[in-house]
Amino acid sequence: MSMFSGTIQTLEQSLNYASAKNRAISSNLANLDTPNYKAKDVTFKNYLAKELSQPLQAKRTNSKHLSFQGEAQPAGYKTIRQHATSYQHNGNNVDVDKEMANLAKNQIYYQALVDRINGKFGSLQTVLKGGR
Repeated sequence: MSMFSGTIQTLEQSLNYASAKNRAISSNLANLDTPNYKAKDVTFKNYLAKELSQPLQAKRTNSKHLSFQGEAQPAGYKTIRQHATSYQHNGNNVDVDKEMANLAKNQIYYQALVDRINGKFGSLQTVLKGGR
């Protein structure tokens, strides 16, 4: 039996995704003036949509629980380069305003994940202390 029904593992995967996204954004900002540099992006939505299109199967611990059709696996993410655009005359396609907005959004997402995982570990700590 897994602790917290796999929540810790899901939060860990989400933190890994946020870290990969942050690395891609940092790389883009560091190469803002590099000729012919193509911006990186970390995609997750395509993988999520693919996984959600498959039927789910719930663990039935009671005969009154509803059942589902199949079972979905955790979605992954992939770092890609955006070759289709060019914002500068030197062939570079990094948009600093877009990257800064993505960075702020990703930082908020990451902090929310950290807060949630801290809450899970806080619950575990309370249990280990006997409710005190």
